[in-house]
Amino acid sequence: MYARIAKFEGADPEGFDAIKAEIESGDGPPPGIPAKRIIVIGDRSSGTTHTLVFFESEEDMATGHATLNEMTPPSDSPGRRASVDLCEVIVERSVD
Repeated sequence: MYARIAKFEGADPEGFDAIKAEIESGDGPPPGIPAKRIIVIGDRSSGTTHTLVFFESEEDMATGHATLNEMTPPSDSPGRRASVDLCEVIVERSVD
């Protein structure tokens, strides 16, 4: 499993709910993004979010990364992208 982690800064905390609604209303990832899972975490007090997009393979992650980098953020985008990391998921475990 692999993950692309994008950090956004300067988001309007009021926009966090709009991000959630937009992602939850979709039928899945856009074309060119072979993602298996997405998690968005945020800190409303600082206006910072981290978007974690999970992929089955390193090749899928490279494809998704290229597609995401080519996208033009909407004018009401939640802040500006501060960084992007491409990572291998070393451990994933749920704790009951």
